[in-house]
Amino acid sequence: MSLKKTFSSDGKTCTVVFTVNPTAAAGSEKVYLVGEFNSWNPTAKPMKKSPDGSFSVKLQLDTNKEYQFRYCLDGTTWINDWKADKYVRSEMANDDNSVVDTTVPKAPKTAKKPTSKAVTPKKTTKKAAK
Repeated sequence: MSLKKTFSSDGKTCTVVFTVNPTAAAGSEKVYLVGEFNSWNPTAKPMKKSPDGSFSVKLQLDTNKEYQFRYCLDGTTWINDWKADKYVRSEMANDDNSVVDTTVPKAPKTAKKPTSKAVTPKKTTKKAAK
């Protein structure tokens, strides 16, 4: 399982690729991404099955928000994402929901390079011999 995030250059949207690996899919024929972004509709976001048995789907989400979600396998089994940003207690069931966090990462502060002043060598004058 994985969540791959890509942020838009203007920082307003985050494209997230949700992937369920073959082990987690456990031979499922259909896998759906279900969450706050589709009003928890269990069939609104079908995931595409790859030849290796994994499933994936890409969503464009607003940034600086947290979205709860789960995966529904063949309409009967609900699972969480093992690589979710965090987990929260579900209000509807005695279980947890996965969370994807679309907070735009802050740019790392760049270390200031030490500035050096140009040093002009002092001219030395030789004293005349007496």
